[in-house]
Amino acid sequence: MGETLRIGLVYELLGSAPQPDPAPLDADAEYEPEETISTLEAALARLGCESVRIGSPQALLEALGQGRLPPLGLDAVLNIAEGYGTRNREAWTPVLLEMAGIPCLGSDALTLSLSLDKAWARDVVAAVGVPVPPGFCVDSIEDLERNEISIDYPLFVKPRWEGTAKGIRCESRVADAASLARQVARVVADYQQPALVEAFLPGAEYTVTLVGEGRPLPVLQRALDVATGIGLHAIARHDPAAPYHLPGVLDAALEAELQRLAARAFGALRCRDYARVDFRLDAAGTAYFLEINPLPTFARDGSFGILAELEGRCVEALLADVLAAGLGRLGLR
Repeated sequence: MGETLRIGLVYELLGSAPQPDPAPLDADAEYEPEETISTLEAALARLGCESVRIGSPQALLEALGQGRLPPLGLDAVLNIAEGYGTRNREAWTPVLLEMAGIPCLGSDALTLSLSLDKAWARDVVAAVGVPVPPGFCVDSIEDLERNEISIDYPLFVKPRWEGTAKGIRCESRVADAASLARQVARVVADYQQPALVEAFLPGAEYTVTLVGEGRPLPVLQRALDVATGIGLHAIARHDPAAPYHLPGVLDAALEAELQRLAARAFGALRCRDYARVDFRLDAAGTAYFLEINPLPTFARDGSFGILAELEGRCVEALLADVLAAGLGRLGLR
């Protein structure tokens, strides 16, 4: 590699970042434990890189304002910070780095903001032939009352620009107009943003992790809550003992189709280096796009950890390969 690369880390630890007031109980659900930061440092160390902890986007802004980052001699930054509040929150770090002329691993600010806005992301991927479930956005109860609902129940209600299943409860699956109104009101009040309402698809749920220029890794099926059919990753936060099942059969044809659609979504949104795309099947087995996350978790119990276990190696080794490819894209390998 030559001279040792110095890679800055921008992140938020659970319980450490500022939040809106009042904030919902799951406001920091997207933030990471200390273990995730240590895992990334170990992955970078495998590449012979030196890690430099910067901290939150606010810490990055302060450092830039004081002129402290250029003396650190950073070659690039790995950003996993989520921010809070707005649909541009995931773009805070890459915008600051772009202004400072510091290369950043992962997707750029526009991709992060567009992908976080689930309604806009739906429009973009649908335009390139990726199926999306019927759905619509509402800004308020009054907005809901002005629109005729043309989608059959059950429906699913979630915040328009949140991730990590924030805002999702067992009650998010609604079977009638009164329940729909209650959940729209809750999302708008608690998360200060529009609600996205979609047809609730009855089939299995899958997630596809992509790396590099959009190379899909093996598809993973997500466990579903038995009572509601909602992904267990959303329900377990509220009911850790909820029974679950894996109703799908992932054969070669379905896996290839999911990987094809995921790669198309990755390309349409101009993702870079890594992302995760979630799909759900309808009753006929057709796959529909749910969302894309260009800031997937690097936690040991996340998708990368599971994929590394399937490959028979540690997650640090898998992440080292992923980060090496990103550094190569930046001309640093």
